[in-house]
Amino acid sequence: MTVIGLGRMGQALAGALLKAGHPTTVWNRTASKADQLVAEGALPAPAVGDALKSSPLTIVCVTDYQAMYELLGTSDVELGGTTLVNLTSGTSAQAREAAQWAEQHDAHYLDGAIMAVPSAIGTADAVILHSGPQADFEAHKSTLDALGTVTHLGADHGLTSLYDVAGLAMMWSVLNAWLQGTALLRTAGVDAATYAPFAQQIAAGVAEWLPACAEQIDSGSFPAEVSALETDARAMAHLIEESEAAGVNAELPRLLKAMADRSIASGHGGEQYPVLIEEFGKPRGD
Repeated sequence: MTVIGLGRMGQALAGALLKAGHPTTVWNRTASKADQLVAEGALPAPAVGDALKSSPLTIVCVTDYQAMYELLGTSDVELGGTTLVNLTSGTSAQAREAAQWAEQHDAHYLDGAIMAVPSAIGTADAVILHSGPQADFEAHKSTLDALGTVTHLGADHGLTSLYDVAGLAMMWSVLNAWLQGTALLRTAGVDAATYAPFAQQIAAGVAEWLPACAEQIDSGSFPAEVSALETDARAMAHLIEESEAAGVNAELPRLLKAMADRSIASGHGGEQYPVLIEEFGKPRGD
């Protein structure tokens, strides 16, 4: 194994590989960042090209895609025959372009996304997504398993980036909803710690709805089995009214109600909330 890029995440990745018993070569532009890993048994490479030659599988964890090109795209670096697993964050377009670039250099390529903090790497809590050719993933899965819970999403190299940002959308939406409610309750003297368990219960309950909502979206049919969108819109109005009366920012609920109002105006008021997928699928609310 080779790991290129030894920031906090790169060090965690290399450390997990060493702990699992995999011989691991490491390289970083600032060589001193490899010192602790070398003390734990890693082999330091004098140059990035040497690091690549030392193993058929190389994990890249650098700042961005451009940094990867700058390191691996020079004339003295030979990529032919190696498998690159790029765990650098970026967009789906960048991932697909990187796959084409790797192919032009006769390298196999898997794009990846790490849904974990460095301290979780090497445990089941570290979710690491991969996309690209199934055969390339399966060829190295036993090694990649040392990093956490690894999953192959499909052949489209852009899937990891899309899953990554979709996961972040979930995270921010849950946190923003909790902050909205916390701001409201603080006006009545309820602190965040008191509200948090109730909010956690609501979030867990809503999460259980997702499979049924997904069935409606995938079928394109949105019968109001629980409540109609027009009923939800009235509740949104109450949230906006309460927020404004309490002097709390109402931008977020106003945004959501505007989307619901557009859907209702298009004739979907009697359907269930997942019908809003049509609004989320439109650019700029067109």
